[in-house]
Amino acid sequence: MKILKSAFILSLFALPMFGQNKAPIYLDETKPVEQRIEDALSRMTLEEKVKMCHAQSKFSSSGVPRLGIPELWHADGPHGVRAEVFWDEWDNAGWTNDSCIAFPALTALAATWNPEMGALYGKVIGEEARYRKKDVLLAPGVNIYRTPLNGRNFEYLGEDPFLTSRMAVPYIKGVQSNGVAACVKHFALNNQEIARGHINVNVSDRALHEIYLPAFKAAVQEAGVWSLMGAYNQYKGQHCCHNEYLLNDILKRDWKFDGAVIADWGGTHNTIEAAKNGLDIEMGTWTDGMRWNKTNAYDEYYLAVPFLRMLKSGELSEDLVNDKVRRILRLMFRTNMNQHRPWGSFGTEEHMLAGQKIAEEGIVLLQNNNDVLPINLSKTKKIAVIGENAIKVMTVGGGSSSLKVRYEISPLQGLKDRIGSESEVVYARGYVGGKSTQQDGLSTGQDLTETRSAAELLAEAVKVAKEADFVVFIGGLNKDDGQDCEGNDRADMGLPYDQDKLIGELVKANKNLAVVLISGNAVAMPWVNQVPAIVQGWYNGSAAGRALASVLVGDVNPSGKLPFTFPVALKDNSAHALGEYPGDNVNVTYNEGIFVGYRWADKEKIKPLFSFGHGLSYTKYQYGKVSVDNRTMSADGTVTVTVPVKNIGSRKGEEVVQLYISDLKSSLPRPVKELKGFSKIALNPGEEKTVSFVIDAEKLKFYDDTRQEWVAEPGTFEAIIGASSTDIRGKAAFDLK
Repeated sequence: MKILKSAFILSLFALPMFGQNKAPIYLDETKPVEQRIEDALSRMTLEEKVKMCHAQSKFSSSGVPRLGIPELWHADGPHGVRAEVFWDEWDNAGWTNDSCIAFPALTALAATWNPEMGALYGKVIGEEARYRKKDVLLAPGVNIYRTPLNGRNFEYLGEDPFLTSRMAVPYIKGVQSNGVAACVKHFALNNQEIARGHINVNVSDRALHEIYLPAFKAAVQEAGVWSLMGAYNQYKGQHCCHNEYLLNDILKRDWKFDGAVIADWGGTHNTIEAAKNGLDIEMGTWTDGMRWNKTNAYDEYYLAVPFLRMLKSGELSEDLVNDKVRRILRLMFRTNMNQHRPWGSFGTEEHMLAGQKIAEEGIVLLQNNNDVLPINLSKTKKIAVIGENAIKVMTVGGGSSSLKVRYEISPLQGLKDRIGSESEVVYARGYVGGKSTQQDGLSTGQDLTETRSAAELLAEAVKVAKEADFVVFIGGLNKDDGQDCEGNDRADMGLPYDQDKLIGELVKANKNLAVVLISGNAVAMPWVNQVPAIVQGWYNGSAAGRALASVLVGDVNPSGKLPFTFPVALKDNSAHALGEYPGDNVNVTYNEGIFVGYRWADKEKIKPLFSFGHGLSYTKYQYGKVSVDNRTMSADGTVTVTVPVKNIGSRKGEEVVQLYISDLKSSLPRPVKELKGFSKIALNPGEEKTVSFVIDAEKLKFYDDTRQEWVAEPGTFEAIIGASSTDIRGKAAFDLK
């Protein structure tokens, strides 16, 4: 049924049932929400309550038509609103008005290190979802980057729980400002795609609370997220979509989450556990709809007729379904039963420009020896662009984040559009990747068939490079299975399609070379010492080519910083060094505990290829002396850390000043340092600003799993200021009483 837009119209359908003297309270927006929930609940039959707890189509769950309560419509995904699919199939439904703007992948958003970009991202993607009449946007993903092989890392916000939290909170608030529920996912410990549907994760309580839960907790307690999605994997031997400890004890009891828990599609496995252990809406259990030859297969979901039978028999208490329906109604009163939410907008120039801005801020300049970037167009007559990723469509494929877009500006097109007549741009493919991805009936529309041999492509690329004044190689990964793609992990850290060999030959042919990596994961770089410039370009959506061109030619000064560590090799990553990835297909144990990413590199004194928080600029920044306003801090007090930062170069730029905290003596092992603050500041040439961070006891705490509580121990701490986790610019000590 169509969602009704007016409480007045709703009342026309509902009032005749109750008589003119008993107007439904749930339709009266002047009444408190909890009163409206109880009124609506009291009017429902048991059958109507149960119907609200499970899917009725691929992406919708039932309302109560008799009472004028609408259906609830869900939509992927974190980077754009997914195309419409058929009621009972995954295939594209063939609509002509559902081509969205693709926004940068969440790794790119995290690389901005700018919560304002998180708020902008949430606002514009929320507007697109609202215009498309979606009630729940299945985003953002906040699972921690544990291994560079995870095929779904590109959908997440990096390796650090503090950075992830600070970027997720404004994203969620931005989405929900449109009357669309964000659905933070995947709760919890969904850190690999191999065996994701059943692998049981063994992790210490300390690592769970310090590393893997903080972003979810911030989503609930700071952002006020309205819905949450369970994960496919198991924890403590229970699937996370109906996990007693995670959902009932932590989420709903300890964190006071008042929204709805939604199962990941196909993540429900048992009626009793789903009923008792915190799941509210079951989605996607049989993902091909009617294969069971039932009149309606959705009635056979675990929380459908089987649930109803157990409720009627008394095996399950009606209190269980009432709690679920209360949460679903609360979600509806915030979304499709809220008559004052804005209308949204879709596919606009404003949204494209927002995506371009986020992409520009997220692009990371990893290396720039001899200042070969930005490209000096006045001295560069011919630019060679080489590599399949310069032309390959990246918005289709990759799993549930695959999009049907209005347009996607490729890196090659972006450079041609920007450079125009200033320089000649020539292209050579250089290598051939996999066939163009098709997913759910959507095609890239590209024919990348290649009849030439690898040797011929290499020879052409080298010839073009020799004849050019500057070479831009654009490679990396793509959204094909086994790369940056849901459902599988990468086999290794190396670049596919023999790109390493090609890069080695290109740098011999022309020393004026910039390597641009399009990926959502760290990759190995055996050529790092030969290539002068390296740029991490991410999957940047509809305006990807424009954003990249603006950085390469210097219209935009790069200011992105890495949200995860680039190790030299897999052995430098803790999940691989300690031998517990991907597990034995039944269990996986996180032997590294809290030592993930830079925490492990610090502990083992391993030099990364590129550090967490690293990112260069076309200008230079000078950090002054770090100081604290109070050498001794009381348990309920604060310390303010300040540092002056000056732009000593010739270009305007933005710098991310990072605050790490070190506990110099602790009763339990702690990381050498942990990120506890950051600030992105804009500086004109010669300009200086003082950056301040306020530290309270919360920033000093660790989770003591022997006491099952957060603890801040008295002692001496260091406030460490860095331009990355390894580029330390100053320190200041203080004591906690």
